[in-house]
Amino acid sequence: MDAKLTLKLDKYVVDRAKEYATSQKRSLSRLIESYLKSLIENDKMENKNDIEISPFVKSLRTGVKIPANINYKEAYSDYLSEKYK
Repeated sequence: MDAKLTLKLDKYVVDRAKEYATSQKRSLSRLIESYLKSLIENDKMENKNDIEISPFVKSLRTGVKIPANINYKEAYSDYLSEKYK
């Protein structure tokens, strides 16, 4: 259900926003609504401790556990040393 909202904004900002909305083939109301929705969704994501992982990314799991304190440069150096012995 749509609700009406009255805002007081700088005329220059309104004019430029209208031009932008027209160039995007959207109404200014829908543009502002999309922006506000994005703010709400970003706020939700920041408040969540657990980030949702897409099914595609989950399918890439290999089951290998990597220690959190691994030194990648040292591990790669060891790998190359062993490879080119």
